Amino acid sequence: MDESTNAPTSISAAEVHRAPGVSDWRVTEVGPHAVFTAASLAQAAELIAPILAASERFGILPDIDLRPEAVVVRVADRTQDGIPAAAPQFAAAVSRAAAERGLTADPSLAQSVGIYVAQHSQVDVRPFFLAALGYEPLGETDAIDPLRCGPQLAFNPITGDTPARGRTHFDVFVPADQAQARVDAALAPGGRLVDDT
Repeated sequence: MDESTNAPTSISAAEVHRAPGVSDWRVTEVGPHAVFTAASLAQAAELIAPILAASERFGILPDIDLRPEAVVVRVADRTQDGIPAAAPQFAAAVSRAAAERGLTADPSLAQSVGIYVAQHSQVDVRPFFLAALGYEPLGETDAIDPLRCGPQLAFNPITGDTPARGRTHFDVFVPADQAQARVDAALAPGGRLVDDT
């Protein structure tokens, strides 16, 4: 809560999704983000100046990934304080600018990936991964690429060191409205659903 205005400094994912003008955006593990497809690098680059203007206007520091086929814009949680309260206004401004420039939002491309590293009891492998990958500590147990390009790492201790139990795995975070399609796509080439929780 901002003491001077009694306004919240962070909001929930549900509050982001309920805000007007943010239908292009989805909240996954890394925070709100949108993918705007483009016909060329030049067309994609036209969105950069409006993103910067919205960033300054709303006090948001976005991650921007510029590619010939798309622009990915993320409001990353850099402090672990949650989603900034101004994120919906920023998102709506970016969406308007993208539409004005003929860029099309594709929420099905919004995703984040986390790698959960199983640790045997009494072993802390985080220092190895920090050094090997050039990552930085995130909180007490996780690690992150300093530029937020690579997947976040979380280190989970395995109690009892039971064989065949809870080993290292990937978590793929997609928008809720895309989850079933992603599961179906993973099952189609021979994947197996072990647990649907």
